Amino acid sequence: MTADGWSKKVYLELLTPTQEDNRSDSQRILEGLKEKEQLEEEIHIRPSVLKKLYPICEQSEWKVTATLGFDGTRWEILALESGDTTQEHYGLCADLGSTTIAMELVNMKEGTVVAQESVFNPQIAFGEDILTRIFYEKDQEEKREEIRKATIQGLIALMEKLKEKTGVDTKKCAAMVIAGNTTMIHFLFGMDAFCIFQTPYAVHSLKPDVCRGTDLDLPIDGFVYCYPGKANYLGGDIISGIIATEIADQEKISVFLDIGTNGELVIGNRDFLIAGAGAAGPALEGGVVKTGMRAESGAVDQIVIEEGMIHSHTIGETEPKGICGSGIVDLLAQLFLNGCMDLRGKLIAGSSKAISDQGGELAVEYARGLFFYQNDIDEFLKTKAAAATMVEYMMQTIGMTMKEVEKFYVCGAFGTHISKEAGVTIGLYPDIDREKLISPGNTSLLGAQKMLLERKNRQKVEQILEKMEYIQFGAVEDFLHLMVAAAAIPHTDYQRYPSVVKELKRRGRIE
Repeated sequence: MTADGWSKKVYLELLTPTQEDNRSDSQRILEGLKEKEQLEEEIHIRPSVLKKLYPICEQSEWKVTATLGFDGTRWEILALESGDTTQEHYGLCADLGSTTIAMELVNMKEGTVVAQESVFNPQIAFGEDILTRIFYEKDQEEKREEIRKATIQGLIALMEKLKEKTGVDTKKCAAMVIAGNTTMIHFLFGMDAFCIFQTPYAVHSLKPDVCRGTDLDLPIDGFVYCYPGKANYLGGDIISGIIATEIADQEKISVFLDIGTNGELVIGNRDFLIAGAGAAGPALEGGVVKTGMRAESGAVDQIVIEEGMIHSHTIGETEPKGICGSGIVDLLAQLFLNGCMDLRGKLIAGSSKAISDQGGELAVEYARGLFFYQNDIDEFLKTKAAAATMVEYMMQTIGMTMKEVEKFYVCGAFGTHISKEAGVTIGLYPDIDREKLISPGNTSLLGAQKMLLERKNRQKVEQILEKMEYIQFGAVEDFLHLMVAAAAIPHTDYQRYPSVVKELKRRGRIE
């Protein structure tokens, strides 16, 4: 795997200098590397390595291992060690999310993940949502630096966690790949992110590309590659996801949907890619729900209603503390199927003992002392409608139907945990063959890992960006009109959801 990655460790057994062969130490090493690795790019030696050529080369009898990192244009020798240390070759990849940062330590020689860790993004101290953080740092260089340092602290904390877990000195990693949305990358580089949310949406950079880890205050020996973005709302995390799922390599058409505070959508194959993004809302992450929470211990993640009784399951099987996104989807699907909620998403008084008036508003008690209110449902359905409308509008734009889609990827943490049946029931997902609905997990992190191990993916990224057409849903005139129809459960047009109709007939809800 090391032949194609962003770093190399090369073992050399070189000839000892003689009067007949009195090449310099550095020339001897450079020529040895060129010959063994067949490198076309230029190789540079870091000054700190030059200082160590003596006595390492003599003491090791010219049997040394060189660590190389790629700076985007040329290779640089980052370190020189005695003997063969090629077995100890590691790299790092990270998903810089607005809520959570995830990182993997990768064995570059074997091409395997050694360990994975995650932490809540320390930026949260400056605002739960991205917009609050942006307004916090707007035109305030000192505050912008606070957010930048918090971002770096999160990445360093993960490096330390991985070191504790594996015993590997992560500071010696010669390469790191980071995938994040456009705002997160602006924060990482200490750039003012207000341009992302302000017309004309000309951001400061979509392609920071490659830099030294130390330039970002990251304590690694080598270089950091950041995935480029396409637009203000469609960042490197989505491009990384396309690399992960290999949509752009396939003959058949795929849909890639990432649902969070923003919704990002890509449809296409090896011949074309059309992408769009727009506000979805924090409801899918439990953000605007009175008892909502992230998917962690104590969060209700699954719900079943049997004979009018609500049965809840929590993450970690502990006492319920609140409800996360997958639990919300389950709850709404079950309320609808059991006649406790109509197609407008309105709770029906008297339909269940779990539904009662709470301060002048109907609410359902989904776990002891925990309520999901009518207003919570309304907000969630707006988010659901936005996500569903993105897909509908894009399919109309390219003149295709769901029958022509081979794979429908629902990415991110939300898509990983949600029930496919519940997602279809409320109209969040299209009513297609369930085998076509795929939840690949954190594709941003997976794409970062693939890039770390296969540098050729950088060229693929450039090709993807070149052929990708971008639509900003907020600028679409009839988008809000389409959302009205999609706000119903599952949709105002029942014919689009035959499996839901079949289940409602089985339950005697409709004839």
